[in-house]
Amino acid sequence: MSRRKKSVKRPILPDARYDSQTVSKFINAIMYQGKKSTAERIFYGAMDIVENKTSQPGRCTSLSASLSTAE
Repeated sequence: MSRRKKSVKRPILPDARYDSQTVSKFINAIMYQGKKSTAERIFYGAMDIVENKTSQPGRCTSLSASLSTAE
């Protein structure tokens, strides 16, 4: 039996641009070898393309709809 303390579960902070925990979790899933800034650049670039094509600025509804469809 371990003598260590139980690990404390840290809350996931929402991202800066969309203020969403779902986006933050998605960026963490994209992240490879700790390169979070690269993962953010990839995600935000993709969302800019989606916003330009759908003309819905500042919304993250397309991501949430895609994630709900994938489940």
